[in-house]
Amino acid sequence: MLNMKYYIISGEASGDLHGSNLIKNLKKYDSEAEFRCWGGDLMEKQGVTLVRHYRDLAFMGFLLVLLNTRTIFRNIRFCKKDIISWKPDVLILIDYPGFNLRIAEYAKKNGLRVFYYISPTVWAWHSSRVKTIKKYVDRMFVILPFEKDFYKQHGYDVDFAGHPLLDAIEERKNKNENFGNFINRNKLPDKPVIALLPGSRKQEIKNILPVMLRISDHFPDYQFIIGAASSIDNDYYQIFTDRYDVPVIFDQTYELLKQSTAAIVTSGTATLETALFSVPQIVCYRLRGISFIIAKMLVNVKYISLVNLIMDKEVVKEYIQEKLTVENVRNGLESIINDPDNRNRIFADYNDLINRLGGAGASQRIAKIMTQNLLT
Repeated sequence: MLNMKYYIISGEASGDLHGSNLIKNLKKYDSEAEFRCWGGDLMEKQGVTLVRHYRDLAFMGFLLVLLNTRTIFRNIRFCKKDIISWKPDVLILIDYPGFNLRIAEYAKKNGLRVFYYISPTVWAWHSSRVKTIKKYVDRMFVILPFEKDFYKQHGYDVDFAGHPLLDAIEERKNKNENFGNFINRNKLPDKPVIALLPGSRKQEIKNILPVMLRISDHFPDYQFIIGAASSIDNDYYQIFTDRYDVPVIFDQTYELLKQSTAAIVTSGTATLETALFSVPQIVCYRLRGISFIIAKMLVNVKYISLVNLIMDKEVVKEYIQEKLTVENVRNGLESIINDPDNRNRIFADYNDLINRLGGAGASQRIAKIMTQNLLT
């Protein structure tokens, strides 16, 4: 019996999801485990002590980070003190690199074991962080197949055991959830659905949702539904939806995707979730002002969506910055709704994507490797 103390830090909604599944599987190997976490509702439902909620931590964009520097560093100072006070057996960091790499350095210098679960996107930008990771992280667990080769090129051996999103989605797919129940439960018309997934941060919603909503005027035979992030108040969505007959539905994104004909998605984990539900999609993204200028100088990838990055080709259309127009998005949506050949191509590529992600069971495999390492 291990009876270990796990301190886990996640600063985003996707990290909350993967963290909750990791905790559930760590308990299978360490039934007496104790958990103290920074995360969200899903992690808290696993019975952990939640120190901070990610909605109070997610600052997106270079300018917003700059404006909230004092808050960020205050959180870092508190986190360091909290870790030392609690004395965990292992610190598990989930993505969120600007914060977590500082904590990794502090924890390692204070003799704690450090695991990193879900790598920062060092392959896209800020590759100098690899040096920090090699120095302060005892074990890195990656969830994208190409990341193992990337780290190998930098002389660092990491673990790839599959993508945990497969487990989370398979669990939801197996529930008895059908179109009629979803429609009736939310008092929606019986019409085919287009899902709008505008992101989990206010800045993303502000930059992208207005374009998504304008598209709804061009497709009267479909109902457009916003899959809303629980970390955002309904009042904020209403700022943008006031003149549109587009419902905002919280905490049912997977049920929404399961019933959708197509989706318009903000770049991020949602692009992969949409693919795993076999929903043809188009991907949108827009930064404004200084954030875009800095990102353009630093980011070094061909694509922004996880689907295209993993497949290393354009599986789904991406509309970024000046290409994010109503006309472009409308044409893109028409092509994935009305062109059967295009839809079939996308479905075939999605199947290949699933194979590359390593199959189901990733969360349990990762939990097993972690607990085995704690015994050595």
